[in-house]
Amino acid sequence: MPRKAQTWDDYDTAVDQIILAPTDSDFLDQLIPVLKDASSSGRTASLVQSLTQYAQEREGDIERIGLTKHEEFLGSVNQLQKVREGTVILTSEILDLNQSIQASTEKLAEQKQALVNTRGVRQNITDVSDALAESLKILHAVNNAHDLIRRKKYYAALKSLDDLQNEHLVPIIQNKFATQYKLADLIQKSIPDSQKTISKAVMTDLNTWLYRIRETSQFLGEVAFFSTKQRQDRQQARVEGNGFLSHFKLNSAIELVFDEDNDFDVLDNEELQVDFTPLHEALHIHDALGQIDRFRSDYAATRRQQKELLMPSTVDLLSDDDDLSLRALLEGIAGFAIIERATMQRAPQLRSSLDVDELWDSMCQTATTLIKNSLSDLNNPEALLKIKPIIGLFIQTMDSWGYSVSAMNSLQLTLFYKYAELLKRRFSEDFQEIVSTDDYMPMPINTPEEYNKVLTVSWATQEKSAEERTFPCVLPFSQMYPLCCIDIQNLMNQFYVFCSDDVHFQHSNIIDETLRKSLDELLTEKVCQSLVERLSSQYLGQIVQILINLEHFETACQTVEQLLIKTRSSTSAGGPVTLQATEQFRNHKKTAEKRIFELVNSKIDDLVDVAEYEWTAATRPTKTSNYMVTLTQYLANIMNSTLLGLPREIKELIYFDALSHAAERILALPLSPEVKRINPNGVEAMALDVEHLTKFVAGLENAFMLEQNLDELQQTVALMKSDNHDEFYDISTRNKKYGRVDAQNGPILLEKLTQTVDNPSRVGAPLANFGSRFGLR
Repeated sequence: MPRKAQTWDDYDTAVDQIILAPTDSDFLDQLIPVLKDASSSGRTASLVQSLTQYAQEREGDIERIGLTKHEEFLGSVNQLQKVREGTVILTSEILDLNQSIQASTEKLAEQKQALVNTRGVRQNITDVSDALAESLKILHAVNNAHDLIRRKKYYAALKSLDDLQNEHLVPIIQNKFATQYKLADLIQKSIPDSQKTISKAVMTDLNTWLYRIRETSQFLGEVAFFSTKQRQDRQQARVEGNGFLSHFKLNSAIELVFDEDNDFDVLDNEELQVDFTPLHEALHIHDALGQIDRFRSDYAATRRQQKELLMPSTVDLLSDDDDLSLRALLEGIAGFAIIERATMQRAPQLRSSLDVDELWDSMCQTATTLIKNSLSDLNNPEALLKIKPIIGLFIQTMDSWGYSVSAMNSLQLTLFYKYAELLKRRFSEDFQEIVSTDDYMPMPINTPEEYNKVLTVSWATQEKSAEERTFPCVLPFSQMYPLCCIDIQNLMNQFYVFCSDDVHFQHSNIIDETLRKSLDELLTEKVCQSLVERLSSQYLGQIVQILINLEHFETACQTVEQLLIKTRSSTSAGGPVTLQATEQFRNHKKTAEKRIFELVNSKIDDLVDVAEYEWTAATRPTKTSNYMVTLTQYLANIMNSTLLGLPREIKELIYFDALSHAAERILALPLSPEVKRINPNGVEAMALDVEHLTKFVAGLENAFMLEQNLDELQQTVALMKSDNHDEFYDISTRNKKYGRVDAQNGPILLEKLTQTVDNPSRVGAPLANFGSRFGLR
């Protein structure tokens, strides 16, 4: 800046200083500023006045000096005159010089002013240049940040804006007098918008990434399923080479050690590459912006929305290629969950384990609900066998990623219950059809191959050696028995098929128990109960065949119990396996035996009811009654034909009961209230029948035991034929000879006995038993 010019209020002092200047240069140096000041301030007259006054004062001094020293004065005057002349000349020159100096001064002032102005402009230019350079730096940093945004280098752009603030804007803004203050302030105010632009751009890229991730979730799940299947195959190959490894499941520590050489990454392979860069960039950006909480919340909300979009409203369990198929659903869930777990591992500050598990539980719950709702449409157990491996693969895949698979294990259990229900329904219909269409006749066998096949499937024992067997032959049971045995074995096999290829199924003990209950219910309700219902038949042969079948089914149930023990899993409780059906078959054998007794006894009743004893016959009978002959023939026939297939002990029991019942009914004939009198001829007729029955029993196997049933009848006849009836009233004699005779019936019969034989013309006696023949008693 130019120095400020000096000013004078009083030129008198200035003139004194000018005149007293020791040298000419000092004289000029002092004169020029005074002249310049007088010229610039318009006080030239004042300066001339001060100079004139100074001259007058000097003249006055000279005049005083001349009056006192005349000669000297004259000399001085002359000298002064010369001086004056010189002064005039000098004054003239001074005036000329003054004018010249004044002109030069003005020119110099103008030049100096121009120089000052030039220096100011130059300084301004320098300042402007510096300001422009600083501004260019700022603008360059701004442009660089926006260029990084355009090139999608958002974190670098954000870092550039941060450097711009710290290195350029903040120092300038802190100095309000700085040239770039307004520019810096303007840019500083625009930085939040730039940061917002970066945030939006990052979120746009992230949303694009999320969309692509959602679209590739199913494919990612497919790749994960493929990887798990490969691991299963490798583990199976190892198990085939070393059976001990069968104790170790997939995802166990041993399996992981064996498979550690396989470095297949489902997120980065030839088929699929999942790049998490957009996610990391968005995370870093929002962390740098201090918006990590909002970003975490927005990201979680977006993933929840994507989860809702991922889950369909229905699922087709039988479809293979449809987007609504079960495989597509589980692959989508698996891919989504794998992304979540990978995100949690790479950015724990973004996704916590609680967030990921919450989404996983929600997807599992929705998936299980969809699958359970669709199960009601399935009626084919084979369809469930196709569904189960997909779910098992899903479980093993997600288990390897550290997810809880308890819900899916429960779903497997639901699938098994549905599978068991469908199997039970199918085999229930099969058992029902087998039982209802059976002919209830011994099963004919034509060839040795057929014989061996039937014995193999029916758990029957060979009663004869191969050399003793002849064909065609018959087996004691009817055709329903081997058919039911085949169904039992098929049912057991199909039950265990459900978990045969699934090492991850956790409920083998439930399969064991459900199989036991299902077999129990089917055998009890569909076989045993159906057989019992058919016991109402009046056909003895059918009842006998049912009894034989019940006998074999009891044996089959015992065999099944042993099979269930052998095939049950190690997780099932130990101890014996008991089927209630075994007890049911055993108990209803008694029911069948009782029904046989009823039919045999009913036939005996019918035969005894037609007995035509003439208790007061006029003539002595000579032959056995027709009913007795028919009765013994009937007993012989059923034992040699209808009851032939029964075990010996059952046949003996039937004989025992039949003879006991026959003896009881025969004994009841003379005890009838309608029989008033019995003469010796009537007693003889009864004796002949009893003798015939006794001979028949004597010819049977185990006759000694069977004859005991006739003791009372024989002793009663002997008592009626005895001439000394008083022996019956003698206790000692009665115990020896008539010990089996009823103490109440004996006296009744003895009272009816008479030795009188009526005239043959009397017909009253033959009609005495007429009403009994028509069941009017």
